[in-house]
Amino acid sequence: MTWKPVVAGVDASREGALAAAMAWAVAEAAQVGCRLVHVTRALPSVPAGMDADQVAASVASDARQRVADALSGNAPPESLDRIEVREGNPAWVLGQAVREDGAGLLVLGGKHHAAPVRWFGGSTVHHAVRTIDVPLLVTAAWRGRIGRVLAATDLSDAAAPTLAAAARFAALFGAELRALHVVEPFPPIPDVAVQIDEQEHLQAAEAEFASTVAQAAGDVAAEPQVRCGTPSRTICDEATAWDADLVVVGSHGKGWVDRVLLGSTTERLLRSLPASVLVVPVGGHA
Repeated sequence: MTWKPVVAGVDASREGALAAAMAWAVAEAAQVGCRLVHVTRALPSVPAGMDADQVAASVASDARQRVADALSGNAPPESLDRIEVREGNPAWVLGQAVREDGAGLLVLGGKHHAAPVRWFGGSTVHHAVRTIDVPLLVTAAWRGRIGRVLAATDLSDAAAPTLAAAARFAALFGAELRALHVVEPFPPIPDVAVQIDEQEHLQAAEAEFASTVAQAAGDVAAEPQVRCGTPSRTICDEATAWDADLVVVGSHGKGWVDRVLLGSTTERLLRSLPASVLVVPVGGHA
């Protein structure tokens, strides 16, 4: 099983250091290249009489040094001299780097933002989820290895690729794999005498999920679990109780407006970050 190169978006923060550390751990385990990219906003207009290219080179050099100092100890020393500094919108620039390398994974440090900031321009992670069509690994903490992988999925077409990606990571690190499906309780239907038998529905979901997990996980042993509750809350609770290192979820191919205005289980998980989260793109992005 071959892996593609890894791209990590980094900055001079603790989260940037975590992203670099985890990206290099994945790249080394998979024996592929790892590219560190720092994105700065576009420079303001350069005053007349100054060499714009020289100013840009100086700013990039200073940014590279600041980031390299912050990442020291989290990536091989030789890689810190090769940190790329680019200008522009971070999610777009990182998407371009992913396409240039034919990368199979983008790694970003997870940061907590209030909802208005996320929706109106403040979160590279949320922009990347909506626009980049490779798996996105958002780091919450790094213990030096991945020992437990929790794959959370429904019973839609997203289940197979999500479970397969989780099994791939589990195999790479020799980690335990647990697959979780959350069944939401049915609301009572007024004026209907015969209500849905929730126990019967749960048993049917358990049987179908066990079959789906067995097929998608392949040779990797996976423990299927079915829980009742609200998806995002139940996934967070399971990740915390099981002490998962990585939670794997699928990003459904809804339209861009739907993802921005309505939110999703995936985005609620990114907001809470119960563990590092791997978002697997499922379906086409708009």
